[in-house]
Amino acid sequence: MQSSGLFSIGDFAKYSRTTRDTLLHYDRTGLLSPQSRGENNYRYYSGAQLAIVNVIRTLQQLGMTLEEIKELKDRRTPELSYEVLEQQIERIDGKINDWVRAKKLLLTLRGAIHDVADIDEDVITIQHLPVEAIILGDLNDYSRGRNFLDALLSFYQSMSRKYPDLDLNYSVWGTFSEERIKRRDWDGPDRFYFNNPEGHDKRPAALYAVGYMRGGYGHSDSLYRRLVAYIDKHGFEICGPTFEEYPLNEVCVAEAENYLMRVMITVREKTRN
Repeated sequence: MQSSGLFSIGDFAKYSRTTRDTLLHYDRTGLLSPQSRGENNYRYYSGAQLAIVNVIRTLQQLGMTLEEIKELKDRRTPELSYEVLEQQIERIDGKINDWVRAKKLLLTLRGAIHDVADIDEDVITIQHLPVEAIILGDLNDYSRGRNFLDALLSFYQSMSRKYPDLDLNYSVWGTFSEERIKRRDWDGPDRFYFNNPEGHDKRPAALYAVGYMRGGYGHSDSLYRRLVAYIDKHGFEICGPTFEEYPLNEVCVAEAENYLMRVMITVREKTRN
């Protein structure tokens, strides 16, 4: 800073966290000119201009062009400045909401990978699992020759209509009724659901028989047979819905045969007479 209280272009660039070339460009376009020039034609800036250059840089980062910023500067009034700042604040709020939603999705995907990092795929366990938020779809319609893909398309269409602001990027899994599993009918889930932490539906807190296997979508018969046999052998019985998930899927695994399926069947201990 010079004795006159002005900054040299080098110091001004340093304290405004910009560059000398940027300041020269601002000067050439008439966006921000030096407060004065010395006898040596050096450019000097005032402390008040620090606030101006910081606003310029902030508006640039928010997507405004230099031409738009210059127009605001040339026409500036308190009313116009208020209107422009209000618009930018609304844009920021929108982006914050987008980033928050994106973070929740990534945390959910990362959590699914972390949860199965050390599991033994050959071992079936009985676990008490806590309640988990989901978004549950309507009953699937497999009549008139409709198949799994038809039902999945209907699920997405229904979710889009019911929840127009819903993030549809979450993984979609399936649930089966107690009756379906008991009669060994696990070809095509009764309902689909989003594994969305903001869901208003719930996977109940309960005792589950939990098993895993590798394979692509729809190749689950052997795992269900293992689970049903294990439940009967170890003194349990099926008493509620079953949830089928793929914590390792196309998001993080290249080959479908290496996807990891998890099946959770609601159980209780058999009543002893």
